[in-house]
Amino acid sequence: MSHVCGVWLGRVSRAGDRLDRVPSPPHRGRTARSGSRRPKGRDVKSNLLRNVLVGAIAVLVAGLLVTSGFLVRVLTEGDQEAAAVSTGVTTASKAKDDPTNYALLAEMAKIIAEDYVDPDKATPEALRDAAIKGIFDALDPHSAYIDPDSYALSRDDFEGAFEGIGATVSKEGDFVVISTPLPNTPAEKAGIKAGDQVLEVDGQSAEGWSVQLAVTKIRGPIGSKVTIKVKHKDGKIETFTISRDKIAVESVSRLPLFGGVLRDAAGDEVKDIAYVRIRSFSRSTPQEVEKTLKDINASGAKGIILDVRSNPGGLLQETIQIADMFLDGGQIFYQQDRSGRETGAVARSGALTNLPIVILQDEFSASGAELLAGALQENGRAKVIGTRSFGKGTVNHARDLSNGGAVYVSIGRWLTPKHNQIEGKGITPDYEVQMTLEELEARKDIPAQRAIDMLRGRPLPPPSKPVATATPTASATPRR
Repeated sequence: MSHVCGVWLGRVSRAGDRLDRVPSPPHRGRTARSGSRRPKGRDVKSNLLRNVLVGAIAVLVAGLLVTSGFLVRVLTEGDQEAAAVSTGVTTASKAKDDPTNYALLAEMAKIIAEDYVDPDKATPEALRDAAIKGIFDALDPHSAYIDPDSYALSRDDFEGAFEGIGATVSKEGDFVVISTPLPNTPAEKAGIKAGDQVLEVDGQSAEGWSVQLAVTKIRGPIGSKVTIKVKHKDGKIETFTISRDKIAVESVSRLPLFGGVLRDAAGDEVKDIAYVRIRSFSRSTPQEVEKTLKDINASGAKGIILDVRSNPGGLLQETIQIADMFLDGGQIFYQQDRSGRETGAVARSGALTNLPIVILQDEFSASGAELLAGALQENGRAKVIGTRSFGKGTVNHARDLSNGGAVYVSIGRWLTPKHNQIEGKGITPDYEVQMTLEELEARKDIPAQRAIDMLRGRPLPPPSKPVATATPTASATPRR
């Protein structure tokens, strides 16, 4: 039956075209073939056959008229209804096109929750999270919604201690990577290495995770365990089960990055150059740096290596205080807000030290680390050695939310003293050094060796050729 109906519906237009062109009955008289008259018996039969055919055609035409009339009515009334609906939508859309009318989102969420074919993907939580993600995807990579648990963890970052495995992380492409494992922490003891790509956490794929989500998944109470699958820089994949602990972080250290003592290219211990590593800018960092500089001034050192490699940044005012310690006046940075208005900070006269400085940075040096490097470099106070830095030059402000979370939003951009943009560009080193995998595995600190030679006034070998670093694909500020 459906097949027959299909055939008829497919031919309605042809029948309709022919309704006003029903052929006239054939002439009674001569046929086209012979011109002779038909016998009467044959005429009777012909008349009978003609009447039957005419009756059948009449029935058929009547059926087609009814069918066509029904279709015409449907199409006509449908057009009228569509026009009426369209007019209503046009009128209503003027009100609903108001971009501040967020009730439309609630209306769509209700429809999706009721009608979507896969209800597990249309839960209120899933739709809310997707809407939040969509909002921040339209902004820069440094603005984000921070859920209550993550917000509580992030506040611990600047208090000098947190509970977790003891590593800083950042985002490269679709994955979070380990910026650096902190010394004497569960991460370092387990074998986690700088540059490790986090593939899974507790069996969950980490692809596409934000830094905030990764931090939330990796951190946890003291004594609890977390299983992390990583891909090392050499391509080897390993899985570690690590017990979390309380990580007390001293933001300033005199211990070289690769441990042991500071050595030059010849392998000799260096005693005339001071080494200072700043891991982050927390509330206690200015006091730690001030004490360290006083010790250095009393030691008779001839220069300072200031190491901010893998420093993810931190608190702005504390960063300004530290830059001020090395400068005797001069602009530290400019801050440009959404209207283009500029403010900034100027160093006071009187530095805590006048020793020459070389700053070490890498592709994980971000935010405050870049502000410090740019301030000292462009004021002629320091040379920078290493690779181009991360390129995070936004000023971010956390606004508390009613659920205990926060909106972390970019409210301005940092510019260097010479008005160079940091965001997306980073700080370009004066001398490029890109370490090889072999040098890393041999724990040879080539950038530090070049810094020693520079401070001693010795000639340097040709710099490394610029290579692609994490910076072009990095999408979020490094975090613990």
